[in-house]
Amino acid sequence: MEDLKLTIRDIPDFPKKGIIFKDITTLLQDAKSFTRMIDMIANRYIGQRIDKVVGVEARGFLIGAALAYRLGAGVVLVRKPGKLPSETFSKTYDLEYGTDTLEIHKDAIKPGEKILIADDLLATGGTMAAVVDMVTNMQGEIVECCFMTELTFLDGRKKLPEGKVYSLMQF
Repeated sequence: MEDLKLTIRDIPDFPKKGIIFKDITTLLQDAKSFTRMIDMIANRYIGQRIDKVVGVEARGFLIGAALAYRLGAGVVLVRKPGKLPSETFSKTYDLEYGTDTLEIHKDAIKPGEKILIADDLLATGGTMAAVVDMVTNMQGEIVECCFMTELTFLDGRKKLPEGKVYSLMQF
């Protein structure tokens, strides 16, 4: 695991001064590291029923699609407003300074489907809490919210269903 963590580079003062950004592009562009990361997450769910993997814009699309392929599941996209072509449900949620909104196709999840939600990073948990609300309102059964990385000092998992959060790497 430590070797995977070493493939993620720190970018100081990005996107603003005082923040150390965890840049996962270095892990993603290394074929062996990317494959290993996907396999390590996917192995957690092998043998479980996963109907669909929900990928959260934008890096969650990469992880979600790869996991769905590995698990033999469909892929559902959660996007920013106006990016999905059919009818959508939307969820507005609070940010530190303001609000943001996400959308999902109304027909993307059927009641009772087993849903794995995937994203690259768990930080404050606000984005994922909004996705959990949308999936729950569509009567999807959340298997787990999985992340490649988690910034544990931000306590984002406290906003998510207890016992339904997994992160491969913690910082």
